[in-house]
Amino acid sequence: MPNIHKKRDASKSLPSPAKLPAILKPTMAALSTASSLIPFSYGAKRLSSKASLASRTWGLNLSSRWNSVRNAPRLLNLSRAMTNNSGNAEISENETAPRTYTWPDKKRPRVCILGGGFGGLYTALRLESLVWPDDKKPQVVLVDQSERFVFKPMLYELLSGEVDVWEIAPRFSDLLTNTGIQFLRDRVKTLLPCDHLGVNGSESSVTGGTVVLESGFQIEYDWLVLALGAEAKLDVVPGAMELALPFYTLEDAIKVNEKLCKLERKNFKDGSAIKVAVVGCGYAGIELAATISERLQDRGIVQCINVSKSILTSAPDGNREAAMKVLMSRKVQLLLGYLVQSIKRVSDSKEDEGYFLELQPAERGLESQTIEADIVLWTVGAKPLLTKLEPSGPNVLPLNARGQAETDETLRVKGHPRIFALGDSSSLRDSNGKLLPTTAQVAFQEADFTGWNIWAAINDRPLLPFRFQNLGEMMTLGRYDAAISPSFIEGLTLEGPIGHTARKLAYLIRLPTDEHRFKVGISWFAKSAVDSIALLQSNLAKVLSGS
Repeated sequence: MPNIHKKRDASKSLPSPAKLPAILKPTMAALSTASSLIPFSYGAKRLSSKASLASRTWGLNLSSRWNSVRNAPRLLNLSRAMTNNSGNAEISENETAPRTYTWPDKKRPRVCILGGGFGGLYTALRLESLVWPDDKKPQVVLVDQSERFVFKPMLYELLSGEVDVWEIAPRFSDLLTNTGIQFLRDRVKTLLPCDHLGVNGSESSVTGGTVVLESGFQIEYDWLVLALGAEAKLDVVPGAMELALPFYTLEDAIKVNEKLCKLERKNFKDGSAIKVAVVGCGYAGIELAATISERLQDRGIVQCINVSKSILTSAPDGNREAAMKVLMSRKVQLLLGYLVQSIKRVSDSKEDEGYFLELQPAERGLESQTIEADIVLWTVGAKPLLTKLEPSGPNVLPLNARGQAETDETLRVKGHPRIFALGDSSSLRDSNGKLLPTTAQVAFQEADFTGWNIWAAINDRPLLPFRFQNLGEMMTLGRYDAAISPSFIEGLTLEGPIGHTARKLAYLIRLPTDEHRFKVGISWFAKSAVDSIALLQSNLAKVLSGS
């Protein structure tokens, strides 16, 4: 694939902090009016509670940052209406429904990207990095329900204390500061595609369709990218939705950490062990079990439940063997060949008394059993968020049984030449006809192709078929332990501290922007230096005490 990049034009960057107050005068004057007009899908109370929770748990003051002047322009984009000459959205007090996003330029192509995960954010950044003719450089708006991009493969490090929230979950407003990409925080309600009008998205008289957001805001587009992601699937077992905790989002990680802290304070006083049940023995379940068992050590009992008779059934042998060694050394109990039939409270009158999990054998020779747990973590199954959109009439998107959009090999949705889908929203198959896994690695590579193919479509160039290149698989097994099986060296698995270091370096390279990578790299280096000094002091103390 051609690798066409350009240096960012500083003259097109957002205003410097010193200039913000003057720009914000008209918007801040209407802020009281806007507050009643902006119907965030989460709601102010929920956002406030999340901010308070994050502040208590991680020392992260979301509330104050939410109300900061620096973030005001991006948040006010949601309330839509007019766009001034500088490209910053402003609020119109006389605005009437329906509210439509006003693009800064009426001639240049309009690209709307739904979802700010690996697929959506990296597609936007790819489009920003390509070289465009002046009249064809697209205007890009990115829509996501959260204010933060989340590097999900490193959520486990939040539980072990290895990373801070800002390192793996930076705000979109920070990541996109020096780009021309606009960010809207909202949820998608429905899609109204009209690709049948034509395929040339550069024609200003023809639109590819309209996106309707839950706030009532509408965005007309020429090209649409579906990267909405997925959510945990908990409605398969009675009691799971109400009593189990998923581990899929930043909010999930914060909840799990808060629950563990509460149990640690309660159980450690009387010396009782914390009982943790992890449902699922795929990568998510095993990484969770390894991280939590290391955190609790002898003060916890971790049990992993899996329907198969083995763990990590799709993983390379080296990763599976490394994981088994770590789990056995930390006395993690594996309940293999069992299905969770139901989850119930131990006591209906007391919420914190724990839970009963009724297990049904999935293999012959096993007997039903019931286990007790203080916390239940659910890592099995996910459902694409595309299934939650309201029907859009005759131009409905073709979805498979899983709720993913059917795409051709160029990642365009079948029957909709102006819509691309990737990540959890796509059902692309490999050369053997097998569905590609919904992993960060796949989404990252698809984003590169999606950005290029939008460039090609706008510039009347041939689109490239997507070809996934498996680079290997990685997993964390604790603060100083990990396993990596690179695909380019058959049979090689890096374990222990070496694997841990290699994994962090690989993910550091994958972080979204150069500026963020630099900041995180400095932070991780400083933490490693402190940890090394502490370890050296501890070893010296042991030697001196022994002598």
